[in-house]
Amino acid sequence: MRTPFWLSSGFRPFFPLGALCIAVSILIWVPLYLGLVVLPTAFSPRDWHIHMLLFGGIGAIIAGFLLTAVANWTSRPSIGGWRLAALVVVWAAGRAAISVSAGLNPWMVAAIDLAFYALLAALILAELLAAKNNRNIKIVAILILLLLADAAFHVEIAYHGSAQVAWRAGLGLVILLNLIIGGRIIPTFTRNWLTARWDTRLPALFNRLDAAVLVLSAVALIAWAAAPDASLTAVPLALAGGGNFLRMARWRGLATWSEPLLLVLHLAWGAFAAGFWMTAAASLGWVDLAASPHLWTAGAIGLMTIAVMIRATKGHSGLPLKADWGDIAICTLITIGTLARLLMPILPERIATVMGFATLSWAGGYIIYFFKYNRLLLRK
Repeated sequence: MRTPFWLSSGFRPFFPLGALCIAVSILIWVPLYLGLVVLPTAFSPRDWHIHMLLFGGIGAIIAGFLLTAVANWTSRPSIGGWRLAALVVVWAAGRAAISVSAGLNPWMVAAIDLAFYALLAALILAELLAAKNNRNIKIVAILILLLLADAAFHVEIAYHGSAQVAWRAGLGLVILLNLIIGGRIIPTFTRNWLTARWDTRLPALFNRLDAAVLVLSAVALIAWAAAPDASLTAVPLALAGGGNFLRMARWRGLATWSEPLLLVLHLAWGAFAAGFWMTAAASLGWVDLAASPHLWTAGAIGLMTIAVMIRATKGHSGLPLKADWGDIAICTLITIGTLARLLMPILPERIATVMGFATLSWAGGYIIYFFKYNRLLLRK
């Protein structure tokens, strides 16, 4: 029996599913927050919002990227067919279980939800071991840690009624994964693009400085997850921010201004670095503690994921890796939505208006992606 085209590679089902999950969960979040909508979930509106975005939508996009990338890392066929179909069903079951969890056993909900990361880690690990590719085992380790953070999320909900630590641990792991993958692809894509234009001033290769900054970033994220409002936490956060800006300065991002699909990756990295500084300021009480993570989530992760999704969709569909007006609109809406969200704490008298604007802008970028690329992803 022939494998359906949309099950031929991991990014084909998971990119549109991730984009749709992110957009819908953001659009539902505002009426949930305002009390206009009630979901049959055992999670509070805030916790449902965080979980659907972090472990649901972003998790789907991570799966789509890794399942596709592992084929390049191992030179083995892409994970597809019934294995990919099973993973899609498990992911969807997890989202449904979370949303109707009020009427279900909490440990059954947790088991259904956690099965996704367990199965994803197992599939990636099996491919790496089969190819004896030990270099990328650390990616599997991060997936297992994400599984544990998700489990801790459920435990906190069950025993304390709200997740206070696990969501920061999960976000920190997603940030770290982005720093590992982004630290590879951004200078590589930039190097290839500059080389094609006969430019001999190329981005610096990965060296001990990059490794040291990556370790420092991990330490800073652990400190933030454990004690976000401690003044000492600001020290590693500030150092990690400076280190990531230093890495960015060695990649010649300004030279890519004429290619938006490449430039936006550098901007996303800048948002990660700035996120460390803003979170450090929040630890010192200088900015709103609740608003600061949105520079990481809406800004850095939002731009990084959408840029990678667009590039992968175009590249695997035989289209030029050049941004058209639709792609520019997508990235612009996500950027505007991020800036509007960061303005909310300083505009308390207009918080509902600003929140609505931020929501429509940010979710709008993912909705445009879904409708613009859905046919390319799902049909041959």
